[in-house]
Amino acid sequence: MDSEWRKQAVVAEEAVALVPSGSRVFVHGAAATPTPLLEALADRTDLEAVRLYHLHLNGPCRFAEPQHRGRFLSVSLFTGPALRAPIDEGRADFMPIFLSDIPELFTSGQIPLDVALVQVSPPDRHGFCTLGTSVDTAKAATESAKMIIAEVNDRMPRTQGNTAVPFDRIDAFIASDRPLHSHQPAQESEVDKRIGEIITELVEDGATLQMGIGAIPDAVLRRLGDKNDLGVHSEMFSDGVVDLAEAGVITNSEKKVHKGRSVTSFVMGSPRLYDFVDDNLTVEFHPCDRTNDTAIIRQNPRVVAINSAIEISLSGQVCADSIGHRIYSGIGGQMDFIHGAALSRGGKPIIALPSTAKRGALSRIVPQLKPGAGVVTTRGHVHWVVTEHGAVNLHGMTLRERAGALISIAHPDFRGELREALKGRQHFSAPPPRSSD
Repeated sequence: MDSEWRKQAVVAEEAVALVPSGSRVFVHGAAATPTPLLEALADRTDLEAVRLYHLHLNGPCRFAEPQHRGRFLSVSLFTGPALRAPIDEGRADFMPIFLSDIPELFTSGQIPLDVALVQVSPPDRHGFCTLGTSVDTAKAATESAKMIIAEVNDRMPRTQGNTAVPFDRIDAFIASDRPLHSHQPAQESEVDKRIGEIITELVEDGATLQMGIGAIPDAVLRRLGDKNDLGVHSEMFSDGVVDLAEAGVITNSEKKVHKGRSVTSFVMGSPRLYDFVDDNLTVEFHPCDRTNDTAIIRQNPRVVAINSAIEISLSGQVCADSIGHRIYSGIGGQMDFIHGAALSRGGKPIIALPSTAKRGALSRIVPQLKPGAGVVTTRGHVHWVVTEHGAVNLHGMTLRERAGALISIAHPDFRGELREALKGRQHFSAPPPRSSD
């Protein structure tokens, strides 16, 4: 089929010419961002009132520039650096929503999609492409949209699981042979190292891991080499999983769901990661309403869910999506996995964060969240909190006990003012009742 399908390719300008004004368009994200199609779409001067629904996008996002206001409206379901300023300035929208709930927005018709802009692997001899590195919400989008416009990239990995898109469902496509968007890990700091060491002590043999991307998950993964029979069931993973899989540390042998296979909804990392998942029968990609379903997560044993935070209040409220009113990322799958891990036998839901920000000028453990801050994980759901100064489990603690525990893992420079901030709050600072004897 190889020589035949390529004859049907068009240039990007022709492909996006099918997008009408007033349409609702899904845009594939992360490593699978179809940048040539987005660039061609931004070049169209005849479009008006096009809504673009997407998760984190990589590469240029010219559609969100000020001159396109009124022509394109970006709606971030989880945002990244390129869309933070447009959202802050009112030129783009943000939707707070659990990652597990997004597919149903499309399949139910609550958000009726006219077009899905996606990047896929070349069709196989059976006539199927795959969604490659990002299945997440894209599977529901391709099944719901009236029209699919695709970038068929020779370098897009062919992934296993629920990733197939029939080639004959694609209305127009461009053919490309370009590197995927990649992410290189940052250099590990001493704080990252210490947090990684503390979390590693909480991971038991046979645990099922959920972790995101960033310095802390990377620091943890680098230190798990002496563990045995770990599993992966996560909304995403990055390069650190590759080393553990190739070393035989990750076997998935103790899992109850998708036993013997690492499960994810998307990956983001280096070309080595993309080579690892290409046609790998031990890695399955599924839509995020499956990977993030708490009823499925809880069935695996000893789920260790490692998630980050921007700040956490002394009562245990976790803000992970905004800095005050300023949207920074999104709800994503944090609550899905924090709750799922809590329900898992022997599970450990973990919120991990450095104790300070702004090079030590600000404490991330605060008396109360900033005005406008989003509570992503409620104080009723929070369990383990880890900083470079230790780990505490808030589950089953009173407000007073929580405050004391969190102050104990705050940076020493801020512990005094955190205690001072509690004065006058009787439900935090009142002494416990005296014993009768």
